[in-house]
Order: sequence, then C-alpha cells, then structure tokens
Amino acid sequence: MIRVLEDLINTLIDKQVILFTDLPIAAREKLANREKVRDQLNSLENLMSDDPGLL
Repeated sequence: MIRVLEDLINTLIDKQVILFTDLPIAAREKLANREKVRDQLNSLENLMSDDPGLL
C-alpha cells in the first residue's frame, strides 16, 4: 500500500498538481530516502542478471 501512495504522490508531482516542496519536510525526507533505497536495490538486481552473454 505504501508503494501505491508513493506512486500516486510522484504522479501528482509529475503532473504538477502538487509541488514536492508542498509536502511536509518529514514526508519529503521519507520519500527521498525510500526512492534512494529502491534505486540501490534495483542496481543490485541488475548485477544478478541471468543473461548468458555477460560471461
């Protein structure tokens, strides 16, 4: 459910319905931290690819 809310907030920001700076500081920090962690996890997944052409 949290991911759905994050996606909704990001969509509203992308469509300029709200501004990132409209959010409370705590919410901005949490969103930024979760996005950073998600990016790090995605980069780790890319390291463990099943692509046989990598070796």
